[in-house]
Amino acid sequence: MAPSRGMQPLARSLHAVLDNHKGSVNVARYSKGTASYVLTGGQDRTVRLWNANSGAEIKAFAAHGYEVLSITVPRSQDNAKFASSGGDRSVFLWDVASGTTTRRIAGHMGKIYTVEFNEEATVVASGSFDSTVRLWDLRAMNRQAIQVLDEARDAVQTLHVGSTYLMTGSVDGHVRTYDLRMGELRSDFIGHPVASVVPTQDSQTYLVTTLDNHIRLMDCTTGKMLNDFTGHTNESYRIRACFDHGEASIVCGDEKGQVWAWDLVDAKLLQPNPPPQAHQKIITWTEHHPTDAGEMITSSADGTVKIWRHPNQTTM
Repeated sequence: MAPSRGMQPLARSLHAVLDNHKGSVNVARYSKGTASYVLTGGQDRTVRLWNANSGAEIKAFAAHGYEVLSITVPRSQDNAKFASSGGDRSVFLWDVASGTTTRRIAGHMGKIYTVEFNEEATVVASGSFDSTVRLWDLRAMNRQAIQVLDEARDAVQTLHVGSTYLMTGSVDGHVRTYDLRMGELRSDFIGHPVASVVPTQDSQTYLVTTLDNHIRLMDCTTGKMLNDFTGHTNESYRIRACFDHGEASIVCGDEKGQVWAWDLVDAKLLQPNPPPQAHQKIITWTEHHPTDAGEMITSSADGTVKIWRHPNQTTM
């Protein structure tokens, strides 16, 4: 069921501030299952695990030598492992219980902006400044990628691994969709550097954030633009947008530290223009809780991650 307007970001109140990072926080991801935990990665070269309810830090994962830009959690619900990437040009696989790396996968020639598991967590895909996407078989110890996708002409900043397809977004202005079963490629030219790509759950449409102050809803089959969302400021930095719970609206932070929300169908703003200040600097990431209609997280260059909840929810 789609959320009511009472569940929009304006109605949410600040539940917790996660502020142990030193410098910009580039990514914030919910755990799977009940999504009771949050993983964050930042310029301080650490990944940190937090209790989403109490706001307490549980563990810091320190092995990166450069900034952390991406985190991915397997879709299984045991939350026993995750992967991260960043300026090291390697994918780091982690064991949550021990807090140590189980494997480091090298092969890219530049920083790795984005990393994502497949559904079974047997393959991890990585997208890089070197303009390639590489697929790595985690069941084998072979150091070579099992596939290299090199169609992009500039950095690959975002990707999504579906059940039968892989979608990438590049600074060259293209969103590319690879049909993994048929071996086919479809390319949608957006015309501006692509910062994030997020498909709907039915894989019929996708949300693409670009560095021209626009977020577009695109048809996956035809490549046609179905809607255009504007008002926010996003010209220089990778900022991730997301669908709200039920996919009735979309949410995105901007370079002024504001969180914007639009109705998916009519693209109307769901709060005052401009919205209230949420962070003191650029909002780098927004992610909605996978099952709770009232909760979302934002991360920022101000060094904090904030958990937002509907006022009717239980708070600390």
